Amino acid sequence: MEEQTVLVVDDEFNFSQLLNEILSREGYKVECACSAPEAMHYLDRQSADVVLLDMIMPVMHGLEALERIKRKDELLPVIVMTGDGDLNNAVEAMKLGAYDYLAKPLDWERLRTVLKNGLQNSSLKREVSRLKGELKEMVGLENVIGVSRRMQDVFHSIEKVRNNDVTIALRGESGTGKELLARAIHLNSRRAGKPFIPVNCAAIPEALLESELFGHEKGAFTGAYMERAGKFEQANEGTIFLDEIGEMPPSTQVKILRVLQEKKVERVGGNKTIDVDVRIISATNKNLEKEIEEGKFREDLYYRINVYPIFLPALRERKEDIPTLIAFFVRKFHETGCEKVTGVSSKSMDLLLRYEWPGNVRELENVVERAMLNAREGLVQPEHLPPNISSNGETDYEFKHQKLDFKTALSLLPSIVPLEDIEVQVLTRALKLTNYNMSLTATALGIGRTTLYRKVHKYHIPVPRFVTEEAVN
Repeated sequence: MEEQTVLVVDDEFNFSQLLNEILSREGYKVECACSAPEAMHYLDRQSADVVLLDMIMPVMHGLEALERIKRKDELLPVIVMTGDGDLNNAVEAMKLGAYDYLAKPLDWERLRTVLKNGLQNSSLKREVSRLKGELKEMVGLENVIGVSRRMQDVFHSIEKVRNNDVTIALRGESGTGKELLARAIHLNSRRAGKPFIPVNCAAIPEALLESELFGHEKGAFTGAYMERAGKFEQANEGTIFLDEIGEMPPSTQVKILRVLQEKKVERVGGNKTIDVDVRIISATNKNLEKEIEEGKFREDLYYRINVYPIFLPALRERKEDIPTLIAFFVRKFHETGCEKVTGVSSKSMDLLLRYEWPGNVRELENVVERAMLNAREGLVQPEHLPPNISSNGETDYEFKHQKLDFKTALSLLPSIVPLEDIEVQVLTRALKLTNYNMSLTATALGIGRTTLYRKVHKYHIPVPRFVTEEAVN
C-alpha cells in the first residue's frame, strides 16, 4: 500500500515532534509546519493526504487556514485540533468543511481512528469525483446517475464502442434508461452532429411500422397522399434507436436484416432502393434467446443486432445508487415548484431502499416527484410516499419521530438485555435507517457525531465501504 502523508500544522515544536514520532510508527509519512503560512507554502509545492491543523496559532488563525486549504482542495480531509475549552472554534471549523476535530490533550486511539476514517472517506470522494470527471468528458451522460460497480461497467462499455460503428444491443428491464444511454452513445460518436432517431417498435401498430421505418411512396396505400421518407432515411449518417425490438413482427424483421446486410431500404409502394448509412442501436427487455426458441424472433437478425451487448442492471441490483439518484431528482424538481422541499427523512430513505422498484429508475423519479409535491416543504416523510412503499416493512419504534433522544430509545428496549447490547442494537438500527449517514444518525439519536464515531469504533459496528457521509444529502 502506498505511504500516506500527514501534514501536521502546529506552532508547538515538541507536540509536533511527538505526533511525528507516533504517526511514523503507524506507517504514515509525516510533514510538519509551525505556522499556517508555512503549511500553505508546502501545499503549493507538494500534496498531503490529510492535514492535522491546530486552531490557535500566530500569524494566521486556524479557521482562516482551514478556509484557504479547502479552497485549494475541497476533498483534502482536515482534522482540527482544539483546546478543551475551545469548542466554538471546533463548531465553526466543521461548518467550514473540517472532517472532524480532536480535543487536546489528544486521545491517541481516537486520533488513529479519525485519521483512518478521514483517509478512507477522502479516497472514496476522490474516486467518485474521478468517475464524474470521466463522465463529463462524455456528453449526454449528465442524467445517467450511478457510482455502483455495475454502472461503472456500463460506462466503461460505452467508452469502448462510442467511436466506432459496431451494432449495439442494450438489454435490461423497462425503466433502466436504455434510450438515455443510446442517445449518449450517439452524442459521443463520430456521428454526433447527425440525426438521432428513436423508434418505439411496440408503440407503432404492426400495419404502420413498415411505413414508419422505410417510408412510402405517394398512393402506396389509402391515406398515402404524398411520399414520405422513413426513419432510416431520416437517420442517414446518424443513429437509429430501435427500442423494444423484440416486439417487431417477423415480416419487418426480414427487412431490418436487409438494411443491416446491404445498407439499403425500399419504400412501401416503391421499386427503387435507397442507400443509407446508419448506425443501429437496439434495445429490449425481452429474453431474445427464448423468443428465438419459440419462433418469434429471427436467429440471423439476433446475431446481427447483438454484436456488442450492454446489460443495464435493474435498480434493485444497484441499490447503493438510490440515495444519489434521489438527491439528483430532488435538485431537478426544485425547478418545478418544489423548491421548499430539502430532501427525504431517514425513515423515508429506509423505505425507499427496501422497496424492490419493478419500474426501475423511471418509477423512482415519479415517486420522488409525487412525494415532493405532497410534502410541499421540509423533508419528505413516509406519509408522502405511495402506500405500496410507505407500508413496506414493519414500523420501527425507535424512529416514529425524526428525532428521538438516545436515552429514550434505550429505555424502550427490554431491561433484561445488557446495556452494551442495547446500545449496539440502537446504533446499528439508526445507522441502517439513515443509510449510514453519520451526521443524520447523530442528530436522530440526539448525540454528538464524535460520540457516535467513538461508539461505532468501540463496538466494531460494520459500516459499508461504499457509504459516504453525504450519501443522502
